[in-house]
Amino acid sequence: MKQYKAIIRIFSLACVYLIFAGCASQSGTLTSPSPNSGRLLVSRAAKFGYRLNVILSVDGKDVANLTEGQSYDGYLPAGQHILGARVTGGAPTGAAQKAVAIEAGQTYSYTAKLSGGHVVLVAKQ
Repeated sequence: MKQYKAIIRIFSLACVYLIFAGCASQSGTLTSPSPNSGRLLVSRAAKFGYRLNVILSVDGKDVANLTEGQSYDGYLPAGQHILGARVTGGAPTGAAQKAVAIEAGQTYSYTAKLSGGHVVLVAKQ
């Protein structure tokens, strides 16, 4: 019986550790600004479509699943990055990819929209 309780305790601690480790990371993006980072804002267009989600990726890693009214706000290290956006929850659509050169201290803002059956990332002015 003591061995059983020890195994449950170890398993519980491992689960708690994995939960906190998962909450702390954001797939390679920075959660707070560093001196050598730029801010990335991506919003989902208001008229994007009902029950459609935008999966946002940076350098091939998914960083956000945007549903109605949601946006992404994160920091990326300075340098060249590839932003990707694809749609889930409906008919297949073409995905978007955009190269962006992040400069330290700058903010980059995009809106994910549907255009002609494809998702596009439009830079905000």
